[in-house]
Amino acid sequence: MKHYDIILIGTGQATGTILGELLDRNLSVATVERDRVGGSCVNWGCTPTKTLVASARASHVVKTAGRFGIELGDHTVEFGTVMERVNQMRIPATQGFQAWLEEATDFHHGAARFVDAHTVEVNGEQLHGDKIVIHTGARARVPQIAGLDAVPWLDNRGILDLEELPQHLLVLGGSYIGLEFAQAFRRLGSAVTVFEHNNRIVTREDEDISAVALEVLSGEGIAFELEADALSTEQLGGTSSGVRLHYRQNGHDRYADGSHLLLAVGRQPNTDDLNLSAAGVQTDSRGFIPVDEVGRTSVEHIYALGDVNARGAFTHTSVHDGQVFLDHLSGGTRRISDRVPIHSMFIDPPLARVGMSEAEARTTNKRVLIGSMPMSKVNRAREKDETAGLIKVLVDAETHRLLGATIFGVGGDEIIGMLAVVMQAGLPYTALQETVLPHPTVSELIPWIFNDLTALQASP
Repeated sequence: MKHYDIILIGTGQATGTILGELLDRNLSVATVERDRVGGSCVNWGCTPTKTLVASARASHVVKTAGRFGIELGDHTVEFGTVMERVNQMRIPATQGFQAWLEEATDFHHGAARFVDAHTVEVNGEQLHGDKIVIHTGARARVPQIAGLDAVPWLDNRGILDLEELPQHLLVLGGSYIGLEFAQAFRRLGSAVTVFEHNNRIVTREDEDISAVALEVLSGEGIAFELEADALSTEQLGGTSSGVRLHYRQNGHDRYADGSHLLLAVGRQPNTDDLNLSAAGVQTDSRGFIPVDEVGRTSVEHIYALGDVNARGAFTHTSVHDGQVFLDHLSGGTRRISDRVPIHSMFIDPPLARVGMSEAEARTTNKRVLIGSMPMSKVNRAREKDETAGLIKVLVDAETHRLLGATIFGVGGDEIIGMLAVVMQAGLPYTALQETVLPHPTVSELIPWIFNDLTALQASP
């Protein structure tokens, strides 16, 4: 049996974050990966999807060029070329990462399964680790829908393997993943219908944000069926003739026919086949691994980083988990809870938030001030003819510190980082008002929003 200082199970972004320093410390490391090296971000998440979104935006810009006085006539989307570009982005990244792992570590391609608290088995070989890091990520949750096993449904992985543009894409789920794909494929030329069981989309955000998102996406021709509960599916005609989705809406049974069905109703952790009970590692009712402030599981020497620990579902939270883990190994004091929550949804315009939403702020015992501005009042947005959306800020009335901000509009995915720095540093909002920002930009208007703060009413 081979012995290692550390065994890394899974090769997502936390692995890339911590491995270099582990090797610099001359620790012996084994890495294990059952699928493609790099995890979701490189293979089926950030890298390929944002590449796809960029192609879709290019198509949209061409289609709407007339508003800028440029007439281009009809244009054609070469979907094969679009997907070739997607693969040119993700495949080399995966190959390069794997080459590094094979050179710098004892790399094992296969599924890991715990034998005991210090031992995992891969392809019949047992590996012993003083410390073990679980970094196996998450996958699309497959809902319990009658007939689903008989139709060729897609998830965020399968949809990236398409070779032909869907004629009519049915999307089950009106949140981040579903909406990004919905808009991208609509802009590339597919008919798209989104089904959401709630009465609004992106329910993690405030109601006004959801309303603007619905208006923007509907305006591009995406159809929405809200308060729609999926009942069953069936295949139409032959093996490639499409799928019918039966659903219930407002007490009525309805159906919709499409060429493809995308499932985007949530994520589930990749823990079910790790045999965690053999190591004594506890999981919650959904299969996620609870961890403490440094990523440590219920077993002292076993850690869980990234999506699998339910402390974040983004590449940046996975990277931060890795940074906290390294600091912990050095005797530092960094904690997972020290980070300010931040995320972006890459529809166009992008939707970004840091800290609390307005709804969350209403439930606190704090005296909160709120300020907002529609993007239509931002000169830079008007110049670019991208005026959809709004900016919203939340401030602690006593400390003047920023509690949260939402930027739904052009440049929001980049500008949100400026506000994250202010929050992380614990600065008052007046620090922004005293900062000179370049003109003409979207960001230069944010300090002025604080001039008109009003009291936020608590939830009844």
